[in-house]
Amino acid sequence: MRQFSSSKTFLAAAGRRSHSSAVNSAGLVTSLLKSRSVVRFSGPDTLKFLQGLLTNDVRRFGEPLHERTATIPTPNMPAVSEPPMYAALLTPQGRFLYDFFLYRPAKEAEKLDPTGSGPGPGSTDSTELFADVDASALDELLGTLKRYRLRSKVEIENVGEDFQCWQRFGGDISEKSSEVEEPGAAGLGWGSGVDLAGISASHGSDGGCQWFKDPRLDCLGLRGIFPTNTTPPLVEADKETNEENYLEWRIENGVAEGSSEIPKGEAIPLEFNLVGLNAISFDKGCYVGQELVARTHHRGVIRKRLVPLKFVNNDGKEVEQRVSPGSQVINASSGKKIGSVTTTIGCRGLGLLRLDDALKGSGPLAVEGQNNVKVEAFRPKWWPREWVPEHQEQSAVA
Repeated sequence: MRQFSSSKTFLAAAGRRSHSSAVNSAGLVTSLLKSRSVVRFSGPDTLKFLQGLLTNDVRRFGEPLHERTATIPTPNMPAVSEPPMYAALLTPQGRFLYDFFLYRPAKEAEKLDPTGSGPGPGSTDSTELFADVDASALDELLGTLKRYRLRSKVEIENVGEDFQCWQRFGGDISEKSSEVEEPGAAGLGWGSGVDLAGISASHGSDGGCQWFKDPRLDCLGLRGIFPTNTTPPLVEADKETNEENYLEWRIENGVAEGSSEIPKGEAIPLEFNLVGLNAISFDKGCYVGQELVARTHHRGVIRKRLVPLKFVNNDGKEVEQRVSPGSQVINASSGKKIGSVTTTIGCRGLGLLRLDDALKGSGPLAVEGQNNVKVEAFRPKWWPREWVPEHQEQSAVA
């Protein structure tokens, strides 16, 4: 579980405005994600190995690329690139262990050679994937993967010293649909248009690294892996910000990330909304922990979910640094426990709560043992209608 102090970076100038308003007014900002590291998978059995472990269908990385990610080919940018994928590794009992952002790097033969006159050298047959993973659990994750490897022909390397993970978020990107992207986004690997070669080259870095739309939700912005000690393309010097601001942005959107926010060995993936975050395929077949996930999904009713929280006093004013992860949330009128806080930063947090009590207004919520700290729970805008308690009741009756 994770707790941070309140951010004191560019948002300090926002005064008493909400964090979302402050980030929106600042436009797109970028954070280096020091909480994440990078692992490289290579070898002929890479896709088969990961397919049997992870919750999502990684066979997509072995299929022909799609034109929706097309750009003009340049020496540092491929003609077409595959969007990243979000996935998780579970225990055999179906509990969360680690999350992965998987990237298929561009191959030399898919780009132009340095002269720009023809395809680059090399073959398109090799298989290589990069994974953006939780840095705090890196050693344990590598040990787990190597235990599962057995005789599979796949190399698993820690390349965290060579690459870094970045996130670009804020502005009004959360209000845009997938059809209306930020200017020049075609060259970022996720736009619907085709840009000029010069613009395309400016959107990638050496080695073919580039920005992609976050595979979980549009409102989370852009994500990418880039070489260490380099600034990603299209990042303005005055628009870099502390990673804590990205954490606040995620919290307000109700999204947890990593083993320190999604309790390792305990969390049920569907309660932490991994289906809505595009981390689970129900068509791929068997993987570690699949049975519980499939059974929970087909039962159709999830009574507890991760929701964004705000902590206030009895006068409705926000209170900071008063709540810690693990605190119990109760119905202030009846004293009934309805869940617990999992992550906090300042006056915001995430909590795993019973939906009937958290979102239906059955009574005010409070932190157990702190009579002057009330809890406000919110339904994120991106939630599908069927997750709302009223709809679940109707489905159960039907």
